[in-house]
Amino acid sequence: MTKRSAGIAPPRFPIILLTALLSGLCPLRAGAAPAKVMQRAAGHYFMPGPAESRIVTVSITGKAENEIVVMTEAIAVKEAGPRQTLAKFGEVYAFAPSFVAVRENRPVRLTFWNLQPDDDHDFMLAGPDSKVLMYVDLKPLSRNSWVFTFHRPGLYGFYCAIHQPEMSGQILVLPAGGKP
Repeated sequence: MTKRSAGIAPPRFPIILLTALLSGLCPLRAGAAPAKVMQRAAGHYFMPGPAESRIVTVSITGKAENEIVVMTEAIAVKEAGPRQTLAKFGEVYAFAPSFVAVRENRPVRLTFWNLQPDDDHDFMLAGPDSKVLMYVDLKPLSRNSWVFTFHRPGLYGFYCAIHQPEMSGQILVLPAGGKP
């Protein structure tokens, strides 16, 4: 069964990401797998410390130039079979949107909204080198908001350690000098 036949759209890669990767702005490291990232932070929630603050600054309050709301989604997957016997087989979780582009040194408020009433999620931010920079809990039906200021261009990954690899996304930090 293909992903399309299971009711899941194939991943879409924004042109801006491909352009950045092809131009060398955001080189991908071999072996930077989400599972490797998850093992580094398993069970320990934390905000960026002094060393990580050179890469990204995160605060609960503060003025942001933009706000982006990222929601959790649960996509039902149905069993294949005769029409009269279709049943819910499981769920695939995702962040929506799963791709965000921001500018270096411009504060942006990211709000994470867990829409599931009975499922815990978490948010783990990993830098371009796969180092975990932030790891926080997203309780059921909660909204959590932080102001992020990224100080280095590159491609950052974010994950739900509980439901990865499907529940993941990317933040592309573009150099400060470009158009908004």
